[in-house]
Parts: sequence; structure tokens; C-alpha cells
Amino acid sequence: MAKQAVRRERPRKRAEQQRSLETRTSILDAAIAEFAARGFEGASIRAIADRLGLQHPLITYHYRSKDILWRAAAEHAFAQIRAGWDSSAPENSDLPPLARLREEYATLFRYTVAFPEFHRFMRQESLSNNPRLKWVAETVLAPLLGRLIPQIVAAQKQGLLPAVDPVLFHYMMVSLTTTLSGFGPEMQATSGRSAEDAKVVEAYWRLVDETVFGTNPGGRNVSGGEARKR
Repeated sequence: MAKQAVRRERPRKRAEQQRSLETRTSILDAAIAEFAARGFEGASIRAIADRLGLQHPLITYHYRSKDILWRAAAEHAFAQIRAGWDSSAPENSDLPPLARLREEYATLFRYTVAFPEFHRFMRQESLSNNPRLKWVAETVLAPLLGRLIPQIVAAQKQGLLPAVDPVLFHYMMVSLTTTLSGFGPEMQATSGRSAEDAKVVEAYWRLVDETVFGTNPGGRNVSGGEARKR
């Protein structure tokens, strides 16, 4: 009987763990949207709870303070980007540096198209010099740069990228990958083109790809089906 009880308990615990994981993911996604819209000072845990239809104490159960929640949200977003990199261009792959960079920046682009709130979330912190910006730079951004910079340098040595400061090249690419998420509403107002239209997404990235990396072999679709539709 004891063994049967243990066997019944394990699936129950796994289900509870899965529900807890899903709840935390929903909280972090809602937190990114709230911080993106209102900034750190204007956002509140209660407003984040309202976005989800949850009770305020449920969020503080998982994240004791707004600062802890902000940091967890940042780590959550960048973990998804890293997971995309590890899938499309793993560090131990045989892809040449330029091909890896193409995949990595395309992954970043896909993420910002699917979740434009992420770009706005980061922009809010860039408007002032604050402890959160310093923390995310040291904890999250530095390791990402440590992965990308050697690839940029290697591609430059092969004569495949401009011989400029690799950090400047990286931030140029960050700007290019976030253009639709940053200027989507303005583009919609001025031209009627939607940054959520898969054809617009594909055309824009094809332009970036051909301009920076050369012709895209095989014409791979970079929208990945992630552009959200209204």
C-alpha cells in the first residue's frame, strides 16, 4: 500500500510543479508587459496581478518584491533567447562564425517580434542610470556579449564583416533586430503596414540579412510563425 501511495504521489507532485512553473511563466510575461508600459517606478505588483486575474498575494508568494520580480523577468526573457541560440546555433556546432551570427541575431529578431514588450522593457531601464541597468549589464548582457564578440571578430578576420569595433557592430545589430518592435506603431500609423504581419516581418529581415550578411541561403523563413496576429 505504501508503494502505491508513493506512485500516486509522484504524478501529483509533477502536476503541481508543472502548474507552479506555468504560473511563474505567466507572471514573468505579465511583469515584462507592465514594466514595459509603465517603467519600474510606475509598475506595481497589484497591476501585474490584475493583468492575469490573480490575487496579489500569489505573486508575492513567488516574488517577494518588485525588484526581485523585475530581475526574474529579465532573466526569464534572456533565458528564452539563449535557449533559441542553443537550438539554432549551439556553441559546439560546426557552423562558421558568420552563419552562427546570422542565426543568433535572427533568433533575437524573432523574439522581439513575438514579444515587442521585451524591447520596451529594456528601453525603460536605459533611460536612466540605475542599479537594475548595472545588474542586468553584469549578470545577463556581459555573458551574451562574451558569446557574440568572438564570433564577430572571427568573421571580421575572414573579411566577411566591416572592420569596426565589434561592440559597435553588436549594438547596430541590436538596433536592427528591434526596429519592428520599436517602430511598429509608428509604421502602422504612417503606412498601414503592421509589424505583426508575417509578410512584413519576413521582408524586413530579408532586407537586414542581405544588407549585413549577404544573400540568405535557401531563403529561410525567419518569422518562424511567431509573429502575433490580431
